Amino acid sequence: MKNVVTLFAALALACATVAAEAAELTGTLKKIKETGVITLGHRESSIPFSYLDAQQKPVGYAIDLCTKVVEAVKAELALPDLQVKMQPVTSANRIPLMQNGTIDLECGSTTNSLQRQEQVAFGPSYFVVNITAAVKRDSGIKSLADLNGKTIATSAGTTSVPLLKQYERTAKIDVKEIYGRDHAESFLLLANDRAAAFVMDDILLAGQIANARNPHDYVILPESLRTEPYGMMLRKDDPQFKALVDKAVGAAMRSGEARKIYDRWFTQPIPPRGVNLNFPATPAIEGAFADPNDTGV
Repeated sequence: MKNVVTLFAALALACATVAAEAAELTGTLKKIKETGVITLGHRESSIPFSYLDAQQKPVGYAIDLCTKVVEAVKAELALPDLQVKMQPVTSANRIPLMQNGTIDLECGSTTNSLQRQEQVAFGPSYFVVNITAAVKRDSGIKSLADLNGKTIATSAGTTSVPLLKQYERTAKIDVKEIYGRDHAESFLLLANDRAAAFVMDDILLAGQIANARNPHDYVILPESLRTEPYGMMLRKDDPQFKALVDKAVGAAMRSGEARKIYDRWFTQPIPPRGVNLNFPATPAIEGAFADPNDTGV
């Protein structure tokens, strides 16, 4: 009788295990398991977060952190040969491409905002920026108020656009906006004097300036329109995949590995020209590493 009871217990446990495994995967993880592919959205000129190197390969701080998620997915799904597909995205199309399933994880320079949280979800914040403006050093522009009556470049689909419009109303200034398809194009509008300023996140401005032909020709204004966190973007209402992303990124932050990745891209020479951005982690960034969270603004 004892052996029979033991046998039934074993069979019950096996059945429960099979049932649990059958019901285990949902959302993005289910999609990845079935296809054997994870698709990462990347930017082409968001230096040093996600951009193309001299061989046109996507590289950057966000790419390295996303790789930690890919490693976690391989382990979770027992897919050592998981195929990683890289899909370029822009500020304007990144959210639609996430929502329609084209990309599974966006590795770029995307602000985690409360408004965007109505459409997508985010992993832990891995950077904190100030929204400000880059101008020509000899332009005479010393503050955001000096932009009154000027033409301003911004990148389409970024949070800089509504922030600039809000500042216009509050400060009672009048500017004309022109939009670049990406940050490289927006910076070119400034470089070619089609715009008096490029309004964007301070670190993205620093990246464009560092890679300009004459970096000393530009300066970043000290004022800030708003402080914003960056995070990996993923599909909304996908708790399984979000839990995996949170765990993988949070572990890298708590272990100190994320800080090493940060130093590689922000305090050391980076490809393709060996430029050093000299952008040590700010107290806000250190705080994000110490307490991984997905709080938006």
